[in-house]
Amino acid sequence: MKDIYDRRKFIRTGTIASIGLGLSGILRPFTASAAFQKNLLKVGIIGLDTSHSTAFTKMLNAEPADPLFAGFRVEAAYPKGSEKIEASASRIAGYITEVKKYGVEIVSSVKELLKKVDVVLLESNDGTIRLDQAKQVIRAGKPMFIDKPVAASLRDVIIIYEEAKKYRVPVFSSSSLRYFENINDISSEMIGKVLGADTYSPALLEPSHPDFFWYGIHGVEMLYTVLGRGCRAVSRINTKDTDVVTGVWDDDRIGTFRGTRAGAKGYGGVVFGEKKIVPIISPKNGYKNLLIEIVEFFKTGISPVNEEDTIEIYAFMEAADKSKIQNGAWVSIQDVISKAKKAI
Repeated sequence: MKDIYDRRKFIRTGTIASIGLGLSGILRPFTASAAFQKNLLKVGIIGLDTSHSTAFTKMLNAEPADPLFAGFRVEAAYPKGSEKIEASASRIAGYITEVKKYGVEIVSSVKELLKKVDVVLLESNDGTIRLDQAKQVIRAGKPMFIDKPVAASLRDVIIIYEEAKKYRVPVFSSSSLRYFENINDISSEMIGKVLGADTYSPALLEPSHPDFFWYGIHGVEMLYTVLGRGCRAVSRINTKDTDVVTGVWDDDRIGTFRGTRAGAKGYGGVVFGEKKIVPIISPKNGYKNLLIEIVEFFKTGISPVNEEDTIEIYAFMEAADKSKIQNGAWVSIQDVISKAKKAI
């Protein structure tokens, strides 16, 4: 899996975006490092209403252990994710049974979970409850991976990262689609300066969440993996089956995201380089690729995606919603971020 770790070598040169430099200025000595050195690091899961929870448990608790994940084990899980989203809530009973097969203890509250673990995977599918859950984890001083979406509003996303700064707790969030299959082919040596990109993914709707927060996040995160932070404004056009968002970056590069509502499902895109045009290929082992990054994050306390990148991704999606309401008008990313901060 050397190629996975080679991604950390990327720097912002106007080609592919860096995977990140961590949570700027918030890190403290990693409290779980001693436990890790003794192969005793305990992982807790909040939310058994998504297949990510069972997938991560199977990999971390496999016997024999995968050397990539040695020293990590899911010890406990608090199952409650969404009680309002039926498609998620209906999974909980089955997923409880599944993780118990791997020796995971089921607990009755987040508070109880935090007493038993060193680090946390925040997996509950419902972004509307993420702020409360994340605050509890951060104030307990536990490093945390937050699965998509970070929260159900840009305001809540910003508050979570502000909490992480205040309590000096490492936080990392990412879609597995950030680690697409041929990411290493998109480099200055291969295609030259990245001039623009188009991505696509399903964008299924959930009434309790802004449009793209629920599922379109995958395609948007791929776009930001290639182009990096610095989108100036977005415009959105939607029809019955498709939404297309166009973003203009500060250096005048253009990126588009197409969210599909019906028909064929898939993830991918195209990157336009000075030397070559190449496809973005969705990962064959997306969960594993992401878990490799999560484990490295727990080892070091350094997030592979910095907070500014993540906040702008959610600002991009929120700006797209505002543009939709305004019939495709251009909406400033910085205006959206400023308004969200004022609402805190």
